[in-house]
Amino acid sequence: MIESEKSPTTVEEYIQGFPKEVQEIMQKIRSIVKEEAPEIQEKISYGMPTFSFNGILVHFAAYKKHIGFYPTPSGISKFEEQLKNYKYAKGSVQFPLSKPIPYDLIRQIVKTRVKDNLNKAKS
Repeated sequence: MIESEKSPTTVEEYIQGFPKEVQEIMQKIRSIVKEEAPEIQEKISYGMPTFSFNGILVHFAAYKKHIGFYPTPSGISKFEEQLKNYKYAKGSVQFPLSKPIPYDLIRQIVKTRVKDNLNKAKS
């Protein structure tokens, strides 16, 4: 991230703090989330873009060599087979900037998280 005097307070400010190529990746991820959950609420939480829909849906963040994507543990556990070629943990995955970003997989994960949160809201 480009150093500034203050921390970003909006998702747009956060994205604008990165090189153009990284901005394009983050805008594409942001668009996918908005397409799958049009009622989404955006904010900065834990210093990164956070998307809420009946609770936290996903977070993402840019780093020097990767995009961190944080779909909570349920968003990881249901996709372990598809994530096996990436570095991942209980609630996070790293998508290297040196490889194509798996936008279709991100969309599948977001769709699943939307269903999870809708089911949680019903109960």
